[in-house]
Amino acid sequence: MNVLPVNYPAVHYFGQNPKQPVTFTTNRLQISVTYYFCTAKKSFMSALQQEINKRKTFAIISHPDAGKTTLTEKLLLFGGAIQVAGAVKNNKIKKTAASDFMEIEKQRGISVATSVMTFEYKGKLVNILDTPGHKDFAEDTYRTLSAVDSVILVIDAASGVESQTEKLMEVCRMRDTPVLIFVNKLDREGHDPFILMDELEEKLSIKVKPMTWPIGMGQRFKGVYNLPEKGVNLFEADKQRISKDIIAIKDLSSSRLNEIIGDAAADQLREDIELVEGVYDDFDKHEYESARVAPVFFGSALNNFGVQELLDAFVNIAPEPQPRTTDHGEVKPDDEKFSGFIFKIHANIDPRHRDRIAFLRVCSGRFERNTFYRHVRQGKKIKFSNPYSFMARSKEVVDDAYAGDVIGLYDTGNFKIGDTLTEGEDFSYKGVPVFSPEIFREVINKDPLKTKQLDKGVRQLTEEGVAQMFTQQPGNIKIVGTVGELQFEVIKHRLENEYGASCEFRPKPFYKAVWLTTDNEAKLKEFMRIKGRNVGYDKDDRPVFLAESKFLLETAVRDYPEIEFHTNTEFKTDAQTV
Repeated sequence: MNVLPVNYPAVHYFGQNPKQPVTFTTNRLQISVTYYFCTAKKSFMSALQQEINKRKTFAIISHPDAGKTTLTEKLLLFGGAIQVAGAVKNNKIKKTAASDFMEIEKQRGISVATSVMTFEYKGKLVNILDTPGHKDFAEDTYRTLSAVDSVILVIDAASGVESQTEKLMEVCRMRDTPVLIFVNKLDREGHDPFILMDELEEKLSIKVKPMTWPIGMGQRFKGVYNLPEKGVNLFEADKQRISKDIIAIKDLSSSRLNEIIGDAAADQLREDIELVEGVYDDFDKHEYESARVAPVFFGSALNNFGVQELLDAFVNIAPEPQPRTTDHGEVKPDDEKFSGFIFKIHANIDPRHRDRIAFLRVCSGRFERNTFYRHVRQGKKIKFSNPYSFMARSKEVVDDAYAGDVIGLYDTGNFKIGDTLTEGEDFSYKGVPVFSPEIFREVINKDPLKTKQLDKGVRQLTEEGVAQMFTQQPGNIKIVGTVGELQFEVIKHRLENEYGASCEFRPKPFYKAVWLTTDNEAKLKEFMRIKGRNVGYDKDDRPVFLAESKFLLETAVRDYPEIEFHTNTEFKTDAQTV
């Protein structure tokens, strides 16, 4: 019980500990200051809610070569974050920002790591996570989806829905993540828009609602019709800058439309829109937020067609930061205390400084610079003097961050993917599992003088999630597991260029890696003794069975019912077992 003097500054007291009980010498003073305390706290929570409502955090996903990275750059362009955008390989254009920043990404013209970019647009703070499109890096994309509140899915108008697109959509459905669809490359010949709509619904198992509609295709592509605004926007193509000449025609029956796009195109557009409005229901924002319907936009990211409509609609309908599940229940964004989780780690994001950055998704409350927070897994407190916000490789120090924000924390080896930071509470966020690899290779050191560099490089790269590492004894044999061949190329390239180490990868005949848990330690020891040459440990020293075939895995499961065999690392949830 505290008794404060009459002249004690109430706002100072509230700032120190608003939950501590207070008693005063007179009832009148007690009532007055208690009301002040409540008002100050209410004001604080109101400011917190305002900051949360400003945030829009989403990922851009697609099949390789659908134009995902180009669309990312054009969103930054329209959002005013950059002035000139160009293709990844175009060295003639001096870009102020690009989402592909690793040297191998520039050489191959593909994304192999998630990039984080932030900009402001129409009063909203937009956080874009540009993900790898290549299937070999799908796990990085899956983890990224745990850190966003919505998704923009990019479809190539000529290719339609492809296999990787379907897999990515499955992950979105698992999380009930709202999806907007952008049908790209309308400046090239592609499928009929109505056929594309049917394919989207059939293969992605979701209802669609066209929000814009293309005027022609390929060389006949002249712009898009905006259904909600009932207007035609015609663009002059400009691959580098926002087109200045945008003509709006609000009335489809206007003869002005015929004058600008020609009689044939005008008649076709009127016929298409009549059919669209008759076939598809009106847009329902609640259905979109519940991941039951996907708004569809058409355009050409390369030529700036349709990007403005997409961005405007996104900031209007995309959800604000959403609640997240922990092992102690649900945490809401407007909960007063800070919490967040690490969903990505990237070493050497700036090759000149050999830094290591852990990407944190803020889930609740307010993160403050130079404040101690609890590292739940390690059970210790850590503070961060230089947290960063990002524009691809460029970064700047931030003093605070709110639910929905993605910030970078300098990491000296404290973090692993999935780690939780809190303001003191002891809980962990769920939904960031590691999955079994599909390809396994032993690391062979080509230069014994660089053993330390190789060990450090392999450890750091696998902690990033580029691949997984399993260690077998005796001999300290290192096995790297991936979901695709291209990952080995990336690892080898980065080991040579970032760590000065060289290695070869020797194939290993493993079918799948499964994690072992049990309450019967004797049976686990027996299993590991008998299956010794097929047992290893992951980077967290958890036992893993490296099965050589599906038959041998099923046999082990049958012979050892006391042991659970997990295909991912989220053991405390409904993790899939073999």
